[in-house]
Parts: sequence; structure tokens; C-alpha cells
Amino acid sequence: MSVKRRLLIVDDEPNIRRILAAAFDKAGWVTAVAEDAHAALAQLSEGPFDAMLTDVTMPGMRGDELLVEVKRRWPEVPVVVMTAYGTIPQAIQAIRAGAADYVTKPFDLEALRKVMAVAVENNRADRRASKKPSAGNKGSGPAFIAESPEMQEIRDLIPQIADSRATVLVTGESGTGKEVVAKLVHAHSPRSDRSFIAFSCAAVPETLLESELFGYEKGAFTGAGGDKAGRFELANGGTLFLDEIGEVPLTIQAKLLRVLQEREFDRLGATRPTQVDVRLVTATNRDLSTMVDQGTFRLDLLYRLQVIEIHIPPLRERTADILPLAEYFLAQHALENERPLAEIGPDAARALLAYSWPGNVRELGNVIERAVVLAKRDATVLDASVLPRSVLKTAA
Repeated sequence: MSVKRRLLIVDDEPNIRRILAAAFDKAGWVTAVAEDAHAALAQLSEGPFDAMLTDVTMPGMRGDELLVEVKRRWPEVPVVVMTAYGTIPQAIQAIRAGAADYVTKPFDLEALRKVMAVAVENNRADRRASKKPSAGNKGSGPAFIAESPEMQEIRDLIPQIADSRATVLVTGESGTGKEVVAKLVHAHSPRSDRSFIAFSCAAVPETLLESELFGYEKGAFTGAGGDKAGRFELANGGTLFLDEIGEVPLTIQAKLLRVLQEREFDRLGATRPTQVDVRLVTATNRDLSTMVDQGTFRLDLLYRLQVIEIHIPPLRERTADILPLAEYFLAQHALENERPLAEIGPDAARALLAYSWPGNVRELGNVIERAVVLAKRDATVLDASVLPRSVLKTAA
């Protein structure tokens, strides 16, 4: 049975709170409501929430000020802002302040529920990726541990390609750390002080993908109560990371090709194109060349995307990285859980090295987190007894 998502709704209008709570309760969420920012902060202090939906225009502390405070105190909570006065600059400001998305009033309740679901899922994916390691001494950006020659080559390549406008395609199995590479390309680039927008092309239904990427004008379709900027517009001047690019249908592939060639696109319902300056980084765990042969991916788009291609090998092919990564995760999770664990014991190390890691770095991080939680509270050495059976079987 799936765990229900907990949503905090913040709005000074009682009817809006009631309508939104009823809509999300009906969709299986657990909701709580707050009439202003101070009440919202009090509720966040009392219990965990999976997301927050807040109005912007409220008496006292405004919603955008509440957003800043929430991201400072609870950065793990995705926030979607809603406003009756939405403009593109206001949307970009909210996104840069940490908002997961924004909606304009009046809104379609079904579309709003989908926006919130996407925000929660993208946030979970981002939190998993952020726990993966990085290249500490190579400047700002997420951690990138590289002991193997293959990963050292990628680490050294990133600053070299970051200065250009060239599109980058990152390939590799699920869980290898493709978003970490994308974030490092952005962090080393001249765009590092601008937006980095990450978006999973598989996280939304195909019917919503076009509007999520390119935005729409008021009245473009039923429920489009106001203008909305897409991910390309929100990333203008910065970097847009499109994960799982192989999931994009052919009709939208043609629009992506136009953005790359002309640096412009049409919002749904627009009568004139929108100019954009975006560095595009994409990622996939699929074989795009095979998809081209099958007629499900455009060859001309593939050429545009893979100007620079970075392939991240699976963890089983770079065993020199396993223990350094495990030690990184151990330090991280021991600190988070207030445990004195400081090293990995020899039996645990042998088991970690013998395992094939089908889930790659993501699986390794999860295994170490589990082991830290299950270890004795006074343990300073992580031993094999707290590793899962699936890992221990290969070491037997």
C-alpha cells in the first residue's frame, strides 16, 4: 500500500483553502491548511510535509517571502506558488528562489494536482541525485568522487566543455549519476550564476509534456486560466537539463530541434515565437541510435544533442570507485543520523566489492544508508552484518 503524500495549503481565502483541500483529499493526499505564512511555518515545525502550495499575495508575510524562509529551514520540501497576478518575470524570480513550479489563478484543479505530483516526484529524484558524490576540488557544484581512470577522465573533461555552448548528452544506466554530471557542467560554466532547471521527461504524461517544456498562453486549452512559462523560458540565460530524453515523443522532438536550431519556440496558443538562450544538457539510459533505427527518435535531433557525449560506465565496471563512494555515503549518513561510524570494516568492504550493483551509485547509497540505520548506536566500524542479504550472497 502506497504512503499518502502530505500537502500544506497556504491561502488567506477560506473558500480557496476549502476547495483545494477537498480536491487533494479526493485524489488521495493528506492535506493541512494555513491561513497565513506564520501559521504555515508553525505547521511545518510540527511535522513533515511532502510539499507546500502557497498563495503569493497574502497579508503580513507574502508568499514569496514564505518561500524563501521555507527553503532556508526545510530545503527538502518542494514549494509551488500560486498567484492571480502571474507574470513571466515573477515566475522566474520564484523559480530562482527555490520554487518547484508556479500556477496562476484561476486554475484547473486536475492540472494543479498533476503539477503538485510532478513537483514531489522531481524533488525526490533530485534528493536522490544530490546524495551522490562529486569532484570536490574542481570548483563549485555537487560532489563527484573519481578514483577509477574512467571517472577521472570525465572529471577532467567537464571544465573543458563547460565554457562552450555545445549541447551535452550524458548516457549511462539508471543510477550512475547523470544529473550530477549535468550540474557540474553548469557549475563550471559562465552560466553558473543563472538558473539550472532539471526536468524529467518521463515524470509527466505525454499530453502535458509540451506545455511543461514550452509553456502556454491564457486560453490555449481548457483550464489555461493564465500565461505559464515552460522550462525553456524559466532556464533562459542558464542551463536546462532534460533527463530521460528518450521518452520524448516524435511530435515534441521536432519542437526541440527547432529550439536548438533557431533558439526560439512557440508557447501553446501564442501568435509569435519566444526567443531563448539556453544551454541544453540531456541524459538517457536508452540506446538512442537503436531508437533511430526503429523510427522512434529523430536522427537530426540526435546529431544536435550529442555534440558532446559523456558516457558514465556502470559501477560494476569501475570497482575502484566502490569503496570511496561507500566511505562518502557512510560519512554523510552517519552525520545525518548522529552515529559515530567512521570506517567500513574489512568483511563489509569485501562484500561491497564483490557485489555487481545493478542499481549503481544510487543503490550503493541506499545500502549504506540502511546499514547506518541498522548498525548499533555505539558502533564505530560498519561491519557486514548490517548489509542486505542480496549484497552478502555474492561475497559468500
